[in-house]
Amino acid sequence: MKKMLPPFIIRAVIAVFIISLNAAITGTFTVFRNVSFLVAGTAHAALAGAALAIVLEEFGFNMPILVGGIIFAVFAAVIASYASGRGKVGKQEDTNTAIAISFALSMSLAVLFISMVREYAARVWGLLIGDLFLLSYSDLKAMLIATLFVIFVTILFYRVFLYISFDVEAAIASGIKVDIYDYLLLSTIAISVVVIMGGVGAILVFAMFVAPSAIATRFSNSISRVFLLSFLISFASGLLGIALSFILPFSPGAIAGVVVSSTYFISAFVKR
Repeated sequence: MKKMLPPFIIRAVIAVFIISLNAAITGTFTVFRNVSFLVAGTAHAALAGAALAIVLEEFGFNMPILVGGIIFAVFAAVIASYASGRGKVGKQEDTNTAIAISFALSMSLAVLFISMVREYAARVWGLLIGDLFLLSYSDLKAMLIATLFVIFVTILFYRVFLYISFDVEAAIASGIKVDIYDYLLLSTIAISVVVIMGGVGAILVFAMFVAPSAIATRFSNSISRVFLLSFLISFASGLLGIALSFILPFSPGAIAGVVVSSTYFISAFVKR
């Protein structure tokens, strides 16, 4: 009788599939919207949320770390969008500047909260690195629920998201409430970032979230192909990371990050 794969490998493969869905959907909109820095900002905001969740546990309030991370990540995305003045004619600033400020605020809060619960700091800093092999089925369930919400919102507002990503001035002129939809888009991206962060950590989330879509845009001549190719690149990189981790003494997330990042730079030379 054939041996089945160990449960931790099955969970890792499922996690890679979920991560790839997020990279393909909201990762692509991140590239279209030109807010790649938002990924780093919201990932570190999620660290502050995770730290706050642990602080609240000390006072008898139980909040899942993932929930705390999502709340802070969404908050960081919304205030960045609001501060940039997007959707207001003549008042638009560089969104990445606002994201950078929210990034600094989030990291300051993360350090502040962690200093309040030093004995539990390892739980928070573990989110910096992540490990696909350490994910539990409850972790996968939470990641899946968040991903289904992301898919639902994206399908519902797909055309509007594309419109405000490519031509915000025309969207404003046509009467679309760009600020509201921008809040929703960036919040959806923030939720996806936290989902991917749960698998590969805050350090590698940027590579797994942005790089596949950035590569796909170089080799696709339609939006649908960008989504598909982004998924395939992310999924293949994740599976390769899992496979090579049994040969090399490195984590699967780190290997996948190296693979997808290297692929991006190779694609840049090929398409020059």
